Amino acid sequence: MSLLVVGSIALDTIETPFGRADMVAGGSAVYISAAASYFTAPIRLVGVVGDDFPKSELEYLKSRGVDLEGLQVVKGGKTFHWSGRYHYDLNQRDTLDTQLNVFEKFDPVIPASYRKSRYVLLGNIDPVLQRRVIESLDAKPDLVICDTMNFWIEGKRDELLKTLKVVDVIIVNDSEARLLSSEPNLVKAAKKIMMMGPRVVIIKKGEHGALLFTSDTVFSAPAFPLEFIYDPTGAGDTFAGGFIGHIVRTEDVSDENLKRAVIYGSVLASFSVARFGIEALKELSDIEIMGRYRDFIDLSRFEE
Repeated sequence: MSLLVVGSIALDTIETPFGRADMVAGGSAVYISAAASYFTAPIRLVGVVGDDFPKSELEYLKSRGVDLEGLQVVKGGKTFHWSGRYHYDLNQRDTLDTQLNVFEKFDPVIPASYRKSRYVLLGNIDPVLQRRVIESLDAKPDLVICDTMNFWIEGKRDELLKTLKVVDVIIVNDSEARLLSSEPNLVKAAKKIMMMGPRVVIIKKGEHGALLFTSDTVFSAPAFPLEFIYDPTGAGDTFAGGFIGHIVRTEDVSDENLKRAVIYGSVLASFSVARFGIEALKELSDIEIMGRYRDFIDLSRFEE
């Protein structure tokens, strides 16, 4: 089935208490595509890089069934670069440097071959650009998912609200949900966000799991208890990739299947944090994914 992914592509420099990685492939579109590739192909990627982005990483994406016709490569340009340092509490980080480079003028161009995509995942980019992507499609997709962040909620709220009217699912973390809804309680926050347009709200809670809300369902997914976490960068995008990948594979948007998709998203995210960048995602097997999926089920199983 056809999945369109639009988002950032970056070279990240990451420091954690457990190590450092310099100029590793990252960005929302990369994490989403790598995770979703375990469930579906082709994945139609739209993004922009400079000619400094490693060709080996592009070859890896192509090997996973990622279609790069929509990738803009700016000759002589530099790829978006982010540098950050995490604390011992890995929920806390400091941004050391942000260089937008070619991403500063990113204008998603959707190739004609992508415009009938049935599933769309809009990474964390300007809500004006997110809406422009939707408007450029030939027909209404079966499902549109978007991500956003505090920067857009505070800086482009009116534009974000326009975009939310034309998406089906929004994925945010708990602080973003509270900021967007002006509600401290996450249940109330989700209800207010659904009134803005999306019929499904997913609230990520980091090491405490994720919450799924629809008009008829509230579902709480646990986080997998990991002994070693090396790099949480991109975990949320990896979650989104696993979530949409399962939806595309099954072509089922029922509440029950959305619950399963949340678990698959959590499974992929739990693997991604074990190494820097997308390295852990490169070495996964279907057997490992299914094994951890069953582990997630066991986490919440009990006898009456």
